[in-house]
Amino acid sequence: MDLVIRKLTTIEEVRLIKPLEEKVWQSDAVPLHQLYTAVQNGGLLIGAFHEERLIGFSYSFPGFQDGSVYLCSHMLGIDPDYRSQGIGRKLKERQLILAEQMGYELVVWTYDPLESRNAYLNLTKLHGICSTYLENWYGEMADGLNQGLPTDRFKVEWWIRSKRVQSAWMPDAVLFEQPCSISYTASGNPQIKEEIGQLCLGADGYEIPVPTDIQQMKKAEPALAYKWRMQLRTIFQQLFAAGYAAVGVRRTQQDKGIYYYQLVRRESLPL
Repeated sequence: MDLVIRKLTTIEEVRLIKPLEEKVWQSDAVPLHQLYTAVQNGGLLIGAFHEERLIGFSYSFPGFQDGSVYLCSHMLGIDPDYRSQGIGRKLKERQLILAEQMGYELVVWTYDPLESRNAYLNLTKLHGICSTYLENWYGEMADGLNQGLPTDRFKVEWWIRSKRVQSAWMPDAVLFEQPCSISYTASGNPQIKEEIGQLCLGADGYEIPVPTDIQQMKKAEPALAYKWRMQLRTIFQQLFAAGYAAVGVRRTQQDKGIYYYQLVRRESLPL
Protein backbone atom coordinates (compact mmCIF):
# COMPACT_ATOMS: atom_id res chain seq x y z
CA MET A 1 0.00 0.00 0.00
CA ASP A 2 1.27 3.46 -0.93
CA LEU A 3 1.43 5.12 2.48
CA VAL A 4 2.66 8.62 3.33
CA ILE A 5 3.48 9.36 6.98
CA ARG A 6 4.29 12.91 7.97
CA LYS A 7 4.27 15.39 10.82
CA LEU A 8 1.18 17.62 11.04
CA THR A 9 1.70 21.21 12.21
CA THR A 10 -0.76 23.62 10.60
CA ILE A 11 -4.28 24.32 11.85
CA GLU A 12 -5.65 22.96 8.56
CA GLU A 13 -3.81 19.66 9.09
CA VAL A 14 -4.94 19.42 12.70
CA ARG A 15 -8.57 19.76 11.57
CA LEU A 16 -8.25 16.43 9.74
CA ILE A 17 -7.99 14.52 13.03
CA LYS A 18 -11.49 15.08 14.42
CA PRO A 19 -13.59 12.88 12.05
CA LEU A 20 -11.12 10.00 12.22
CA GLU A 21 -10.87 10.19 16.00
CA GLU A 22 -14.67 10.08 16.32
CA LYS A 23 -14.82 7.11 13.92
CA VAL A 24 -12.19 5.13 15.84
CA TRP A 25 -13.44 5.70 19.39
CA GLN A 26 -17.10 6.50 18.70
CA SER A 27 -16.90 9.38 21.16
CA ASP A 28 -16.22 13.11 21.27
CA ALA A 29 -12.88 14.24 19.88
CA VAL A 30 -10.15 16.23 21.62
CA PRO A 31 -10.91 19.95 21.04
CA LEU A 32 -9.15 21.40 18.02
CA HIS A 33 -7.60 24.26 19.98
CA GLN A 34 -6.09 21.86 22.52
CA LEU A 35 -4.51 19.68 19.81
CA TYR A 36 -3.11 22.68 17.97
CA THR A 37 -1.71 24.29 21.12
CA ALA A 38 0.03 21.07 22.16
CA VAL A 39 1.56 20.65 18.70
CA GLN A 40 2.99 24.16 18.87
CA ASN A 41 4.47 23.62 22.34
CA GLY A 42 6.55 20.46 22.30
CA GLY A 43 3.82 18.05 21.24
CA LEU A 44 3.81 15.83 18.20
CA LEU A 45 1.02 14.99 15.75
CA ILE A 46 1.72 12.49 12.97
CA GLY A 47 -0.64 11.45 10.17
CA ALA A 48 -0.72 8.40 7.90
CA PHE A 49 -2.23 9.06 4.46
CA HIS A 50 -3.40 6.72 1.71
CA GLU A 51 -4.21 8.47 -1.56
CA GLU A 52 -4.34 11.78 0.37
CA ARG A 53 -6.90 10.38 2.84
CA LEU A 54 -6.00 10.41 6.52
CA ILE A 55 -6.26 6.80 7.74
CA GLY A 56 -4.21 6.91 10.93
CA PHE A 57 -2.65 9.31 13.40
CA SER A 58 -0.53 9.56 16.52
CA TYR A 59 -0.88 12.39 19.05
CA SER A 60 1.59 13.18 21.85
CA PHE A 61 2.23 16.03 24.26
CA PRO A 62 5.03 16.87 26.73
CA GLY A 63 5.00 15.37 30.20
CA PHE A 64 6.98 16.25 33.33
CA GLN A 65 7.59 14.25 36.49
CA ASP A 66 10.32 14.03 39.13
CA GLY A 67 12.45 16.61 37.35
CA SER A 68 12.38 14.86 33.97
CA VAL A 69 10.64 15.76 30.71
CA TYR A 70 9.22 13.05 28.47
CA LEU A 71 6.74 12.68 25.62
CA CYS A 72 3.30 11.42 26.57
CA SER A 73 1.82 9.51 23.62
CA HIS A 74 -1.89 9.91 24.21
CA MET A 75 -3.62 8.51 21.11
CA LEU A 76 -2.85 6.11 18.27
CA GLY A 77 -5.86 5.73 15.99
CA ILE A 78 -6.23 3.67 12.82
CA ASP A 79 -9.26 3.75 10.52
CA PRO A 80 -11.09 0.42 11.11
CA ASP A 81 -11.00 -0.22 7.34
CA TYR A 82 -7.18 -0.20 7.42
CA ARG A 83 -6.34 -2.13 10.57
CA SER A 84 -3.95 -5.12 10.75
CA GLN A 85 -1.75 -3.67 8.00
CA GLY A 86 1.15 -2.46 10.15
CA ILE A 87 0.13 1.20 10.07
CA GLY A 88 0.29 1.58 13.84
CA ARG A 89 3.85 0.33 13.91
CA LYS A 90 4.88 2.70 11.10
CA LEU A 91 3.39 5.64 12.98
CA LYS A 92 5.27 4.68 16.15
CA GLU A 93 8.54 4.26 14.25
CA ARG A 94 8.17 7.76 12.82
CA GLN A 95 7.28 9.02 16.29
CA LEU A 96 10.54 7.57 17.61
CA ILE A 97 12.61 9.38 14.98
CA LEU A 98 10.89 12.73 15.46
CA ALA A 99 10.86 12.48 19.26
CA GLU A 100 14.59 11.80 19.32
CA GLN A 101 15.18 14.77 17.03
CA MET A 102 13.18 16.92 19.47
CA GLY A 103 15.45 15.84 22.33
CA TYR A 104 13.23 13.30 24.10
CA GLU A 105 14.69 10.12 25.59
CA LEU A 106 11.49 8.60 26.98
CA VAL A 107 8.02 8.20 25.47
CA VAL A 108 5.21 6.88 27.66
CA TRP A 109 1.65 5.79 26.97
CA THR A 110 -1.07 3.57 28.41
CA TYR A 111 -3.10 0.73 26.96
CA ASP A 112 -5.54 -1.90 28.17
CA PRO A 113 -3.51 -5.02 29.11
CA LEU A 114 -6.40 -7.21 27.93
CA GLU A 115 -6.00 -5.88 24.37
CA SER A 116 -3.48 -8.46 23.19
CA ARG A 117 -3.02 -6.94 19.72
CA ASN A 118 -1.91 -3.66 21.27
CA ALA A 119 0.26 -5.56 23.74
CA TYR A 120 2.10 -7.35 20.92
CA LEU A 121 2.77 -4.07 19.12
CA ASN A 122 3.86 -2.16 22.22
CA LEU A 123 6.13 -4.78 23.79
CA THR A 124 7.24 -7.24 21.11
CA LYS A 125 7.45 -5.04 18.02
CA LEU A 126 8.35 -1.67 19.57
CA HIS A 127 10.31 -3.07 22.54
CA GLY A 128 8.60 -1.00 25.17
CA ILE A 129 8.47 -2.25 28.75
CA CYS A 130 5.87 -2.07 31.49
CA SER A 131 6.19 -2.35 35.25
CA THR A 132 3.35 -0.01 36.25
CA TYR A 133 -0.26 -1.14 36.63
CA LEU A 134 -2.91 1.61 36.74
CA GLU A 135 -6.14 0.41 38.34
CA ASN A 136 -9.39 1.72 36.80
CA TRP A 137 -7.35 4.64 35.49
CA TYR A 138 -10.07 6.54 33.62
CA GLY A 139 -13.02 5.41 35.71
CA GLU A 140 -16.14 4.24 33.89
CA MET A 141 -16.10 4.85 30.14
CA ALA A 142 -19.03 4.34 27.76
CA ASP A 143 -17.29 4.15 24.36
CA GLY A 144 -17.40 0.96 22.32
CA LEU A 145 -13.94 -0.29 23.22
CA ASN A 146 -14.00 0.39 26.97
CA GLN A 147 -17.61 -0.09 28.00
CA GLY A 148 -18.31 -2.88 30.46
CA LEU A 149 -14.95 -3.22 32.24
CA PRO A 150 -12.90 -1.20 34.71
CA THR A 151 -10.39 0.87 32.74
CA ASP A 152 -7.19 -0.75 34.02
CA ARG A 153 -4.08 0.21 32.07
CA PHE A 154 -0.45 -0.73 31.56
CA LYS A 155 1.91 2.26 31.48
CA VAL A 156 4.46 1.62 28.73
CA GLU A 157 7.96 3.08 28.93
CA TRP A 158 9.70 3.47 25.58
CA TRP A 159 13.34 4.35 26.21
CA ILE A 160 14.03 5.30 22.62
CA ARG A 161 17.82 5.64 22.93
CA SER A 162 18.32 2.44 24.94
CA LYS A 163 19.87 -0.83 23.79
CA ARG A 164 16.50 -2.45 24.45
CA VAL A 165 14.89 -0.31 21.70
CA GLN A 166 17.79 0.45 19.36
CA SER A 167 19.02 -3.17 19.22
CA ALA A 168 15.75 -5.02 19.96
CA TRP A 169 17.36 -6.38 23.14
CA MET A 170 15.83 -9.38 24.89
CA PRO A 171 17.28 -11.36 27.81
CA ASP A 172 19.13 -14.54 26.89
CA ALA A 173 17.93 -18.03 27.76
CA VAL A 174 15.19 -17.12 30.22
CA LEU A 175 13.14 -20.10 31.37
CA PHE A 176 9.63 -18.69 31.66
CA GLU A 177 7.47 -20.32 34.31
CA GLN A 178 3.69 -20.41 33.85
CA PRO A 179 1.83 -19.98 37.16
CA CYS A 180 -1.59 -20.23 35.48
CA SER A 181 -3.22 -23.05 33.54
CA ILE A 182 -6.04 -22.68 31.02
CA SER A 183 -9.35 -24.46 30.50
CA TYR A 184 -12.31 -23.58 28.29
CA THR A 185 -15.95 -22.70 28.84
CA ALA A 186 -18.79 -24.50 27.05
CA SER A 187 -18.73 -21.80 24.37
CA GLY A 188 -15.00 -22.25 23.80
CA ASN A 189 -13.66 -19.17 25.57
CA PRO A 190 -10.44 -19.56 27.59
CA GLN A 191 -10.37 -19.13 31.34
CA ILE A 192 -7.77 -19.37 34.10
CA LYS A 193 -8.44 -22.56 36.05
CA GLU A 194 -6.94 -21.51 39.38
CA GLU A 195 -8.24 -19.08 41.93
CA ILE A 196 -5.63 -16.34 42.01
CA GLY A 197 -4.17 -15.60 45.41
CA GLN A 198 -0.69 -14.73 46.61
CA LEU A 199 1.88 -15.91 44.07
CA CYS A 200 5.16 -17.48 45.13
CA LEU A 201 7.63 -15.49 43.05
CA GLY A 202 11.33 -15.99 42.46
CA ALA A 203 11.87 -17.25 38.91
CA ASP A 204 13.87 -15.32 36.31
CA GLY A 205 10.81 -15.01 34.09
CA TYR A 206 7.10 -15.67 33.89
CA GLU A 207 4.52 -16.14 31.16
CA ILE A 208 1.01 -14.89 31.94
CA PRO A 209 -1.95 -15.73 29.65
CA VAL A 210 -4.15 -13.07 28.05
CA PRO A 211 -7.19 -13.60 25.78
CA THR A 212 -6.59 -12.97 22.10
CA ASP A 213 -9.93 -11.20 21.61
CA ILE A 214 -11.33 -9.54 24.71
CA GLN A 215 -13.91 -7.58 22.69
CA GLN A 216 -15.50 -10.80 21.41
CA MET A 217 -15.42 -12.23 24.92
CA LYS A 218 -17.15 -9.14 26.34
CA LYS A 219 -20.03 -9.72 23.92
CA ALA A 220 -20.26 -13.49 24.35
CA GLU A 221 -19.46 -13.89 28.07
CA PRO A 222 -19.21 -10.50 29.81
CA ALA A 223 -18.88 -12.07 33.27
CA LEU A 224 -15.86 -14.05 32.08
CA ALA A 225 -14.27 -10.92 30.59
CA TYR A 226 -14.72 -9.19 33.95
CA LYS A 227 -13.14 -12.18 35.71
CA TRP A 228 -10.11 -11.94 33.41
CA ARG A 229 -9.76 -8.27 34.35
CA MET A 230 -9.77 -9.01 38.05
CA GLN A 231 -7.46 -12.04 37.83
CA LEU A 232 -4.86 -10.30 35.69
CA ARG A 233 -5.03 -7.23 37.91
CA THR A 234 -4.08 -9.41 40.88
CA ILE A 235 -1.31 -11.20 39.00
CA PHE A 236 0.37 -8.16 37.44
CA GLN A 237 0.20 -6.03 40.57
CA GLN A 238 2.09 -8.76 42.41
CA LEU A 239 4.66 -9.22 39.66
CA PHE A 240 5.35 -5.51 39.24
CA ALA A 241 5.61 -4.99 43.01
CA ALA A 242 8.18 -7.82 43.10
CA GLY A 243 10.39 -6.10 40.50
CA TYR A 244 9.30 -7.76 37.24
CA ALA A 245 8.58 -5.98 33.96
CA ALA A 246 6.56 -7.07 30.92
CA VAL A 247 8.85 -7.15 27.88
CA GLY A 248 7.03 -9.18 25.23
CA VAL A 249 4.03 -11.17 24.08
CA ARG A 250 4.37 -14.71 22.76
CA ARG A 251 1.76 -15.68 20.21
CA THR A 252 0.98 -19.38 19.92
CA GLN A 253 -1.37 -21.65 18.00
CA GLN A 254 -1.18 -24.38 20.64
CA ASP A 255 -3.46 -22.73 23.19
CA LYS A 256 -6.64 -21.59 21.46
CA GLY A 257 -7.66 -18.02 22.20
CA ILE A 258 -4.56 -17.29 24.32
CA TYR A 259 -1.31 -15.36 23.99
CA TYR A 260 1.29 -15.04 26.75
CA TYR A 261 2.85 -11.96 28.31
CA GLN A 262 6.54 -12.49 29.07
CA LEU A 263 8.03 -10.85 32.16
CA VAL A 264 11.59 -10.67 33.43
CA ARG A 265 13.33 -8.91 36.29
CA ARG A 266 13.40 -5.19 35.55
CA GLU A 267 16.93 -4.89 36.94
CA SER A 268 18.15 -7.03 34.01
CA LEU A 269 16.99 -4.53 31.35
CA PRO A 270 19.53 -2.21 29.66
CA LEU A 271 17.74 1.13 30.05
